[in-house]
Amino acid sequence: MRIFGKVRHRPSASWRQATDRAFTLIGDGRYEDAGALLTRAADLEPWLSESWFNLALLHKFRHDWEQARAAGLRAVALLDRDTGAPDWWNVGIAATALQDWPLARRSWQAYGLRVPGEAQTAAAAGEPTGMQLGSAAVRLSPEGEAEVVWGSRIDPARLEIQSIPLPSSGRRWGEVVLHDGVPHGERTTAAGPSYPVFDEIELWAPSPVPTWVVLLEAASESDRDALERLAAEAGFAAEDWSSSVRLLCRSCSESRMPSDEGDGSLHLDPHDHSSPGHPGPLGHMTAGGPGDLWIPERECGLAAPGGLVRGLLDGWVADSPETREWRDLEEVC
Repeated sequence: MRIFGKVRHRPSASWRQATDRAFTLIGDGRYEDAGALLTRAADLEPWLSESWFNLALLHKFRHDWEQARAAGLRAVALLDRDTGAPDWWNVGIAATALQDWPLARRSWQAYGLRVPGEAQTAAAAGEPTGMQLGSAAVRLSPEGEAEVVWGSRIDPARLEIQSIPLPSSGRRWGEVVLHDGVPHGERTTAAGPSYPVFDEIELWAPSPVPTWVVLLEAASESDRDALERLAAEAGFAAEDWSSSVRLLCRSCSESRMPSDEGDGSLHLDPHDHSSPGHPGPLGHMTAGGPGDLWIPERECGLAAPGGLVRGLLDGWVADSPETREWRDLEEVC
């Protein structure tokens, strides 16, 4: 097959050796050394889309989005198939990081996704919203003390966090994170649907809403639920970390794991390394199901402005003072 007048051929042994060594260095975090080898590989085989795809990957790992976009565009120019190439997905991530919306739209379309408003010139210049990609999970700080939280996908590369992350993550409810394209784990439900777990790349848009931790005395689940409803009605969030967070080992977190997201029931499994009332840092669920052992003292995360949070808690107690109490409110993120 001829591309731009050149015959497509297998890469040379020198190209393969340089590329293999480069990815070994990437695995060790030696990006500068890997970059030199991948640049050499691209010089050896400039007509291979893989040469530029690999460079685009490296620049993505380094969060050098200008270079990732440039290398990615060279890769897609050499593709020999119309749709579905991961090269286009990497270009889409880089374009999203740079807010290059025309290129982001073009990338998702070239990959084979439908982007609403693509036929309208004015709409095509804006963010590719309205793609209805549903819920997913994202692993915050994947190279550190990783924490999996739930969110709503804005487009193929961005997710808005809807859980209240633990303070160790440095992330807040309502923040938008840029995430990678290949899922790294899955959460399944008894009802059938499964949800991918993507790795966070970087924070895309911060949230002005602080995170608070508070100790509740809630006589029953319905008392706890009332606070979560009250916060949601005010446009913010409350999450009972005592029941919604479980500690998973890394291999469990990155595998196909059961979750109650979407079906309202609790799935207990031997991979859950938490204990009742003692949350761990790695995975968020929704509230536990009926029949669980209820402990009145709850550690609760709240996402709300400072001027509102005490009023929410006081209003919650005022609705049922005999069964509700709060103390030790602290802003943590």
